[in-house]
Amino acid sequence: MSRVCSVNGKKPHFGNNVSHANNKTRRRWQPNLQVCSFPSEILGTRVSMRLTANGIRTVEHNGGLDAWLLGTRDSRLGEEALKIKKRLVKVQGKKASA
Repeated sequence: MSRVCSVNGKKPHFGNNVSHANNKTRRRWQPNLQVCSFPSEILGTRVSMRLTANGIRTVEHNGGLDAWLLGTRDSRLGEEALKIKKRLVKVQGKKASA
């Protein structure tokens, strides 16, 4: 499982630890990924995703999971979010035709 946020695409950053003696060793900064579950009114269940803390705030600011996914272009979404969006559109189409 890669350490990438599904909302904003944040990935690990790389750099050096530099000691007082100016020795350099490679290190990486991990994104602040959290497993968070959001209620989906269209699906009628809770959907869990791995997002950064900033990504969680983005989803909540845009009116919840359903509103955020349906209002965001597919090119800006990660794999995990695209799968959930396809499920949302499929269920929404069935409810509209019924």
